[in-house]
Amino acid sequence: MKYFLLIILLLGTTASCQDFGELQFVDDLPSLLREISGIEKFPEEDILWTINDSRNPPEVYGYNLSTKKMVKTIRLKKASNIDWEDLATGPDGTLYVGDFGNNGSYRTDLTIYAIKDPSTLKKRRYEPMLTTFRYEDQVDFPPKKKKNVSFDVEAFIFLNDHFYLFTRNRAKKFDGITKIYKLPAKEGDFVASLIGSFKTCEDRSDCQITGAAIHQDSGKLALLSNNKVWIFSDYTGDDFTSGKIKKIKLHHTSQKESICFKNENELYIADERSHGRGGNLYLLKL
Repeated sequence: MKYFLLIILLLGTTASCQDFGELQFVDDLPSLLREISGIEKFPEEDILWTINDSRNPPEVYGYNLSTKKMVKTIRLKKASNIDWEDLATGPDGTLYVGDFGNNGSYRTDLTIYAIKDPSTLKKRRYEPMLTTFRYEDQVDFPPKKKKNVSFDVEAFIFLNDHFYLFTRNRAKKFDGITKIYKLPAKEGDFVASLIGSFKTCEDRSDCQITGAAIHQDSGKLALLSNNKVWIFSDYTGDDFTSGKIKKIKLHHTSQKESICFKNENELYIADERSHGRGGNLYLLKL
């Protein structure tokens, strides 16, 4: 028993000695989530919904923020984790899983899965509703020119019965441009419309968008990279770049791909475990 307590003490000491920049350390996530690629939270619940990246089981996990234990596993029927990259929530209690990771811009099977009221599900296996789509400006799979390899998405949100997707720029010559697409949040096959773009910065290593979240009541939109967060507010309709844009430097670089709102002024952020680092849950106060 004393050795177990010593290990816990050492882990806590190690975390407290690290410099997390603007982030507050919350927890060392379970090893099951070593490739965490998306997190979400319903306002009235204390469960953090999580997913892993590609080549992992097609499962969604519920992590209790109070007990710091895994409390739910939902395995999606007739689904595979080709490249699960983000989660989103709807105001009706639906959790959405984005299987749209597309590093080489070659995929023709882009899918968003819908899980209704995940916390109340009694059975482990669940057959989700499907939304499939393609991009209106993609003609070749993959594009013939490397400069057009720009159809990878790792970030999306649900807003006013639509999905909004934000690309991770994979072009050979990186220019920091993130494209914004829109499609209906309902069952069926659709064409995602290109409605705008946003320039982050020109450093490939820390300006690629890897996660997104929205606070439904305030409309605050957050975009994430390895070491930055952009907050969009006071915009008109779904023209996200028409309002205020605040860039927050986290002063902490890691493989961050997961972000969600705890409340209007606080964000949860998670990073993947790699080379003995990461695999943590953090809090960012706005």
